[in-house]
Amino acid sequence: MPVGNNTGIIRLLKADEIECRAAAVSGKGVSLLLYKDARVDQKILDETFGVFGWKRSHQCIDGNLYCTVEVRDAKTGEWIAKQDVGTTGYAEKEKSQASDSFKRACFNWGIGRELYTAPFIWVPAEQADIQKRGERYFCNENFSVASITYNSSREITGLVIVNGKGKRVFEMKAENDTLSKTQMDSLNAELERTGVSMKTVQDRYKIKVPEEMPQELYNKVMAALSKTKPTNAA
Repeated sequence: MPVGNNTGIIRLLKADEIECRAAAVSGKGVSLLLYKDARVDQKILDETFGVFGWKRSHQCIDGNLYCTVEVRDAKTGEWIAKQDVGTTGYAEKEKSQASDSFKRACFNWGIGRELYTAPFIWVPAEQADIQKRGERYFCNENFSVASITYNSSREITGLVIVNGKGKRVFEMKAENDTLSKTQMDSLNAELERTGVSMKTVQDRYKIKVPEEMPQELYNKVMAALSKTKPTNAA
């Protein structure tokens, strides 16, 4: 059962926690938006504050559904709240507003806020399954984030999007291959969680200087560590 990391620091989203959604489709291609779902928010809240360290509630104000997410200050025991309003989806209005207001409130806590720094993502028609029905275009392709990197300011600096067949359809290259402080902190946190030593990682992946490992190798190392059970696991 997650007990929280006791730091209150919201970690950055991993590639497999980010989903892609078509924003606009035309005969020339499709633009994509990056987003997170409520399950990711719940997971990160559990990781950061513990399952008993946060709570959510909903309020109807002027006909709009709001969500309040509260977290407990580990030092004072005080509950601190942040709130936001949801928007209506095409189906199941109340459920849609509840989920959207929760995700928006979690943005206020910093979960996934880095997605606001995403570049404009355009996939040309020849790399997407675009069909026309009447006067409207539709994209039946499933896209996913293959890798993502951030700088020390928690901004996206590198991004790779692939289609359902695993083919790379969009790439934003990082300015350099030096890992940011945030990335090194995330790596060290995973090493501490799993009990794996830095030397073990360096020997296995033939890394001389951890801070200078290529971004793709960093993503590979982090993916492997994420599948490793913690040292105190039964």
